[in-house]
Amino acid sequence: MHPDLLRYSCQIYLPGFKEASQLRMQRSKVLIVGAGGLGCPAAQYLVAAGVGTIGIADYDTVSVSNLHRQILYNPADVGLLKAEVACKRLQQQNPGIKLVAHTGKITTANVMHVIGDYDIIVDCTDNFETRYLLNDAGVLLNKPVVYGAIYQFEGQVAVWNVLGENGSRSPNYRDLYPSVNAAQIPNCAEGGVIPTLAGIIGCMQANEVIKLITGVGESLAGSVLLFDALSMQSRVIKIGSNTKTNITSLPDTGEVPTITAADLQKALASNQLQLIDVRTASEREAFEIGGLHIPLDELANGVDQLDAHKPLVLYCASGKRSAEGVKVINKIFPGLQAMSLHGGLKAWMELSA
Repeated sequence: MHPDLLRYSCQIYLPGFKEASQLRMQRSKVLIVGAGGLGCPAAQYLVAAGVGTIGIADYDTVSVSNLHRQILYNPADVGLLKAEVACKRLQQQNPGIKLVAHTGKITTANVMHVIGDYDIIVDCTDNFETRYLLNDAGVLLNKPVVYGAIYQFEGQVAVWNVLGENGSRSPNYRDLYPSVNAAQIPNCAEGGVIPTLAGIIGCMQANEVIKLITGVGESLAGSVLLFDALSMQSRVIKIGSNTKTNITSLPDTGEVPTITAADLQKALASNQLQLIDVRTASEREAFEIGGLHIPLDELANGVDQLDAHKPLVLYCASGKRSAEGVKVINKIFPGLQAMSLHGGLKAWMELSA
């Protein structure tokens, strides 16, 4: 065995793997989008396994509430950019590979450029706008996307847009979910998640990447694996061999203006803004920072309560529902300046702690 491959000897000895598979790993370029609960374990195992170039894309910073499941970070990293911290730590794990930090937000304007140099995209995101964006960009650029998602005790793994022997592509995310009302589906910050689930699903994603690169085993292309951490039961659902969608352009992600918790505190002190809490009544009873209470599903009928002379800031638990609320306001009241509290009340409470 070549001395440079000694590190990987245990996987090279696997049936059907051999040195040729390891060399394919070293030549491969994989982009992990989202350096959170899923991205951390996925990145650690792909780095350890010797994927030659790994990009880490995340524009967010480390927060205290991330630490229970985002295992690359420690308390000293709070406030630092996740992508940069992750790349620095992962480079120590394997100095023989190349790591690239992408710290800008992936949008319709830059997604084709960002993912263009990579062979496989690993979707470790926690919002539907980016998920659809990565899916559609992957289809347009003929790149497979390894998808993972977690919520509370349940997780999903799938592989989209894989080229078949007949020249067709396997199903993609839109074959399973043509569209989703993102405002009605809570994320981990709002609904919670058991931390071990992130490790399980993230490792499954890394496993699918390795299988795609090496050709060893059978990938989840055309299927979705569902996993229940409470019962430790899993099942694979077949969704077809070929895609039925016709994606010809990128989606309009509708970028929403945001304000940080620090800037909001300053603005509130000078009475420059009006606040709207778009959460449910029970959430508001538990904790609130003032302002009008207009739940998201009632917002379209509550615009008459707004002051047209002051900028508006919407808030919720994580910033997801408030961002959807800004879109509602912009459609009905386009002349009003509306923003979403970035990171939601989670960011507010961490700033005030």
